[in-house]
Amino acid sequence: MSQDYVIGTFVREEKNRFLCTVNVEGTEEECYIPSSCRLENFLKLAGKEVLLRKNLNKKARTRLAVYALRFKRNYMILRTSEANGMIINAIGGRRFSYLGDRRVFEKEKMVAGYKADVYLPRTKTVIEIKSIITTNDKATFPTVFSERALEQLQKIKILLEKGYKVIYIFVSLNPYVNEVSLSEEKTMVEYNRFFKECMDLGMICRAYSSELKNGLPVIKKEIRVCL
Repeated sequence: MSQDYVIGTFVREEKNRFLCTVNVEGTEEECYIPSSCRLENFLKLAGKEVLLRKNLNKKARTRLAVYALRFKRNYMILRTSEANGMIINAIGGRRFSYLGDRRVFEKEKMVAGYKADVYLPRTKTVIEIKSIITTNDKATFPTVFSERALEQLQKIKILLEKGYKVIYIFVSLNPYVNEVSLSEEKTMVEYNRFFKECMDLGMICRAYSSELKNGLPVIKKEIRVCL
């Protein structure tokens, strides 16, 4: 494991959604937790081993930030923004040959009023990346209702109608997930409707699991998408 990591034991999430308490070498320490929603909604964290990294922001309130959770024989990455980096680092490989020409790509690019996670200008391809945190072997998305995710699909539909290609990618931060499907919760009905309308217009959906390998976050393998 990389020397950059500090091992701790998770104690609790605090009222401030970006803060938690972790036991580090016998002392309880306030740490940053990089999640906009409470992870306790998805995971049992108390008493579990976590990997911490030094907070690079010199003005940050905390010295350390939670990075990953010990899970089975590996770690589940908790920093959801890593999903984009893992796809970008792997995009040139054979696994992503279905994207066509990807020698040139742009990150966080505005395309016809839509902010694409990745844009391939040579093929007018927009890539949207969604991370999933779950302890189940079969993941569902969305796990909670998101107005932003719904608005994104509405804009994606317009892009497809204008002739852009769109690839919607799920990245499971649990290395043992083998399948992703859309949530059947009643609150997700509208999201599912727009998702299927986009699929009918040609949107491609793929899913991958990820893992920490030699201390680095990487795409592990492609997994099944059930729609």
